[in-house]
Amino acid sequence: MKSPVGLHQELRQYILSLPGVTERQNAGIHEDAFFVGKTMFMHIHVRGHCDIRLSKRDQERVLAEGKARPHRWAPEGGYVTFIVNGEEDLEPAMKLIRMSHHQFGGQQSVVRSA
Repeated sequence: MKSPVGLHQELRQYILSLPGVTERQNAGIHEDAFFVGKTMFMHIHVRGHCDIRLSKRDQERVLAEGKARPHRWAPEGGYVTFIVNGEEDLEPAMKLIRMSHHQFGGQQSVVRSA
């Protein structure tokens, strides 16, 4: 069983392996913010709390299917929240992250198949 720190590190490594992704630690109120170009497509707070930006259509679908929670502060920006509590949550989180990266990474995300 991975510790919360281990889960956080695995998520970070996965996100940074996506094409064109850069990280800015302590970007505003976000502890670990991830960008494609100048667009922040997600950020992670402590304890696996992932805020992931989706297209409005994807956001509505993901929320309706119960695959994420509504974002507390910026739902109008397309954000959803997914909390990684254990190893079983890594793949569903990564699926949402890939969806976001594809949306905001444009052609860069086509390079890596998921």
